[in-house]
Amino acid sequence: MRLDQAVIENPRTHDQTEARNLEVVRAGFDAWSNGSGSPYEALADDAVWEIVGNSAASRVYTSKEDFLSNVIRPFNARMATPLRPTVRDIYADADTVIVFFDAEGTARDGIPYRNTYSWFLTLTDGRIVRGAAFFDSIAFNDFWHRVSAESQS
Repeated sequence: MRLDQAVIENPRTHDQTEARNLEVVRAGFDAWSNGSGSPYEALADDAVWEIVGNSAASRVYTSKEDFLSNVIRPFNARMATPLRPTVRDIYADADTVIVFFDAEGTARDGIPYRNTYSWFLTLTDGRIVRGAAFFDSIAFNDFWHRVSAESQS
């Protein structure tokens, strides 16, 4: 059989924990994509979220509220149209789900914001307890410094 004729499938099946974690994360991304919610709703109150690298927002956030108030709400305040994700791939291994996705929206200055992300999420009992985010810091920093989070009157 030629390779182009072969059907290649991942023979690995997910155990109950992995399947549940995938469902939680997929549901959050589906809600985010259709504008009815977000994956952040699954964050535990004491979740630790790290933005890796050298962006203006790179550091470790020590709670859900710390992360939402210092990154997500200011980010959303800079947007004219909400950021929407398109998942490229999603993986689960034990308590960890990895999501590789693109996201785009339009900033308040009319310029599109586009970035590609990889999130490594650790879940316990259906809640995200730890996250690590990787993305293009240059695109993020340009947007973050160019557009104010302050409302314009």
